[in-house]
Amino acid sequence: MTKGSEQPNPLREGLSTRAVPQPCAIAIFGATGDLTHRKLIPALYNLAADGELPPAVAVIGFARRSKSDDEFRNELAQTTKQFSRQDLREDIWKTFAQSILYHQSEFEDESGYQSLAKRLDQIDEERGTRGNRLFYLAAAPEKFEPILKNLKAAGLNKAKEGSWARVIIEKPFGRDLRSAQELNRVVSDAFVEDQTYRIDHFLGKETAQNILVLRFANAIFEPIWNARYIDHVQITAAETLGVEGRAGYYETAGALRDMVQNHLLQLLCLVAMEAPTDLSADSIRDEKVKVVRSLRRYRADEIAKLVVRGQYTKGAINGENVPGYREEENVNPKSETETYVALRLSIETWRWSEVPIYLRVGKHLPKSATEISVHFKKAPMVLFNRDSTEHDQNVLVIRIQPDEGISLRMMAKIPGTSLRIEPVKMDFHYGTSFGKASPEAYERLLLDAMSGDATLFARRDEVEEAWAFIDPIEKAWAEKNAPRLTFYPAGSWGPEEADELLARDGRAWRRL
Repeated sequence: MTKGSEQPNPLREGLSTRAVPQPCAIAIFGATGDLTHRKLIPALYNLAADGELPPAVAVIGFARRSKSDDEFRNELAQTTKQFSRQDLREDIWKTFAQSILYHQSEFEDESGYQSLAKRLDQIDEERGTRGNRLFYLAAAPEKFEPILKNLKAAGLNKAKEGSWARVIIEKPFGRDLRSAQELNRVVSDAFVEDQTYRIDHFLGKETAQNILVLRFANAIFEPIWNARYIDHVQITAAETLGVEGRAGYYETAGALRDMVQNHLLQLLCLVAMEAPTDLSADSIRDEKVKVVRSLRRYRADEIAKLVVRGQYTKGAINGENVPGYREEENVNPKSETETYVALRLSIETWRWSEVPIYLRVGKHLPKSATEISVHFKKAPMVLFNRDSTEHDQNVLVIRIQPDEGISLRMMAKIPGTSLRIEPVKMDFHYGTSFGKASPEAYERLLLDAMSGDATLFARRDEVEEAWAFIDPIEKAWAEKNAPRLTFYPAGSWGPEEADELLARDGRAWRRL
C-alpha cells in the first residue's frame, strides 16, 4: 500500500464517540491577558501541531490595547514558546500564526462589535470558516455582561442558517447563588443553554475523563462501588504556590469559592454519579446534578464541626522562606480569607449512605498534586491472627495531576518462610502506558467546543446547585460568631483541626 493510501482500520471503527471539530472563527475577549497567553493560544498551537484543528480556523484577539496583527502574533510566539507542552516548531507556528488576527476595541463600545461582525463576515469569505463563531470570554468577570449584551446587539449571538454560534465562559460563575443566577440570566438573554459552554479546566484533564471509563467499563469495580464495600473517599487539591500576585481576586474569593464550589465538587460528581443512560452531554450532566442535589446540607450548628477553614502563615516551601498570607501584597493585614478548606460531606443516596466524603484544598502545602482516593473497608483478618501487625485497607488512587494515572494498593505476602503481610501497589501511568503525553485540559475543551460536545462543561443547574450547597458555609463564616479561622505554617499539610476532622472518625488523610 502506497503512502497516503491507508484505509481505516475496521477494528477501530466505532470506538470513538467524539464529534468532528468544524471550521470556525474563535474570538477571544481579553486577548492580551494571562489566560490567552499561557493557556488558550498554546492549546490551539498544540492542536495545530497534532493535526487536530480543522483546516479552516481563524483566531481573533479582542482587547482594548492598540496593536497590529504582527505585533500580536510576535507576542504570542514568545509566550507560546514558553508555555506550550511541545517545543515550538517554526514551520507549524508560521502557518498557524497566519490565522491569528487582532481586533482593538473597548468591551463597552458597541461600535467595536459592529466592526467585529463585519470582519468575521470577511473572514468567512477569505478563510472558509462557514459562519461558525466561538466566542471565548477570557476577560474579568465584571466584563461578562457588557460583552454579552454587545454581542447580542451586534447580532453575533445568532448564527446564520447552517452555521452555529457558541460562547465559552470562564469561572468564576458568580460568587454566590444569587450572582450566579444573575449571570446565568444575562447569558441566557444572549445565548440559549445549548450555545453556552461554562468551562472547568479540571474536567478537561485526561484522568478526570477516565473516571467514567474506570467505573463503568470495568466489571471488577462497579459491583463494589457502594457503601457495602467503600469505607470513605478523599479528594485532595494541594498547591505549593501561594496567591502569586492574585491577592486582589483571592481576597474576594478564598479557597471555598475558588476551588471547592467548582473543581472539587465536579470531581466528586464523577466519582459518585450513577451510570448515565448514554454518553450524551445531558445524560452525563443529569447524573452529576443528582449528586449535588443529594449532598446533605449542613445545619448552622454543624459547620464549625464539619468544615475547617485555615490560612497560611510564614514558613518554608522547598527550602525557601515565604511570607504569611496576611503579609502578601494587596492583602488586608487582618484578612479572614481562607487559603485552606477541609470538609466532611455526606451523600444521601442508597449507594453512598453512611460513606463519608472528605475534601481538602490548600495553598502553600508541601506538594502540588490533585488526587481522588477511594478507601475500601478492611478484609476480615480472622485467617491471619498470628500476624499481629495492623493491615492496611485497599485504596484506589486516581491521580488527576501531575503524573496522571491510577494505582491500587493491595495486600501481599512478603517472600520467606514466615507469614508476613505488607501492602504493595499496582500502578498505571498514562505517559508510559500509551507512549505519549496527555493533552492539556484546554486543548480537549477547546476541541469539544468546536465540535459542539458539551459533556465536559458545566450546565446552568449544576452551577446553581453547587452554590446552593456552598452559600450556607459562606454565610456562617460571615457572621459575628463565625467558626474561628485556623492557621498553618506554609510548607505544612494544613491546620491540626483538619487532621482532627478525620481523627474523630478513626481515619487519617492519605499521604500524597
